[in-house]
Amino acid sequence: MNTAPPVERFFARLQDSLDQGSFVKLVLAKPRGGTPGLERLTVRRIVLRGAPALSFVARHATRDLTSNHADADALAQLRTLVGSPFRNAHLLTQREETQLSFTKKGDASLKTTALAQADAAPAAPAALQAHDREKQRLLALDRPFLAALGVTTAQHQLVPAMARKWKQINRFVEVFAHALDSAPLAQAKTLHVVDFGSGKGYLTFAVHDWLRQVRGVDAQVTGVELRPDMVALCNDAIARLGLQGLHIEQGDVRSYTPARLDVVIALHACDTATDHAIHLGLRAGAEIIVCSPCCHKELRPQLLSPHPIAPILQHGVHQAQQAEMLTDGLRALLLEAQGYDTQVFEFVSLEHTNKNKMILAVKRRQPKPAAPVLAQIAAIKAFYGIREQRLEQLLAGTPVPAPGEASSA
Repeated sequence: MNTAPPVERFFARLQDSLDQGSFVKLVLAKPRGGTPGLERLTVRRIVLRGAPALSFVARHATRDLTSNHADADALAQLRTLVGSPFRNAHLLTQREETQLSFTKKGDASLKTTALAQADAAPAAPAALQAHDREKQRLLALDRPFLAALGVTTAQHQLVPAMARKWKQINRFVEVFAHALDSAPLAQAKTLHVVDFGSGKGYLTFAVHDWLRQVRGVDAQVTGVELRPDMVALCNDAIARLGLQGLHIEQGDVRSYTPARLDVVIALHACDTATDHAIHLGLRAGAEIIVCSPCCHKELRPQLLSPHPIAPILQHGVHQAQQAEMLTDGLRALLLEAQGYDTQVFEFVSLEHTNKNKMILAVKRRQPKPAAPVLAQIAAIKAFYGIREQRLEQLLAGTPVPAPGEASSA
């Protein structure tokens, strides 16, 4: 029979669950004294820069504070919190629940309950456990910014009407995470990110939260948005949540000049605004450029409908599809010529549009000759009779129409 004090037995079980990979979460509740407004502390397993760590989310009456710690440091901090101020500690593992409770006099009691087979999470092989920890790098529904932006309720339940948006947010973070892992700045401790056309801030807040709270990066994220009401809405949420390193500015991608730029995000930048966003990223030496283009208008009137496909392009819908394919294909090739590995792929259906294409460009670690790619671009333009393409003009330093002016094409 184990005669160790309840607190020591509790921490022994906690240590065993971390060592064996069966830890699910730890919740400290019923605070007495301590930090004013503090309601509970939730601890979860994460992967931080390739190593396992523990993430603390301290829930207050008005906001949540997150901090990440190596296991040894986390356990030392938990010992200072269990009993005082928190009078209840609930440990959940894949096999059992353990409850440590304290009376008002400070007497401790420990209760452990084995989980029923239907409730227990099966013990996974090491490879699957690693995969599960990796999945935790995506956002959780209890992130405070989700409630502030109306994706979840105050009780962190998903608002039914936001289910598709929630899927989009997670998918985008997943794409961004994989891009960052493959980029030369994968181990960077600071990152400067600009999101053009940030709108209501769903993805801007998500990237900031994931970089800071999960990746452990000192992220400086700026949203650039034309509409003043959206700027005010997002900055109000930032102020209420007390977020550091996140700001929304009113501005236009055609004239915006950042002090430093590592990552460019431009979703729904209409027509040639996408070209301006890509060009800004190239000029600034951004290592990751993520675009979801829309409204491909520039090339349509330039298509000569050459003989083999003239009967096909006489239909407006085919002409639109061809212009879209050519526009984004040329953008991808121009990025390749500038030293990026580029992918064009289907994303998920985004709000307010049926466009779901994404261009992802990650700067290469080793350069490749640009001449073969430039020759391909020239051949494509000649075949279709394309005279002007905005990104190519910007890269060449050719004057382009100001916003609202017509092209000479």
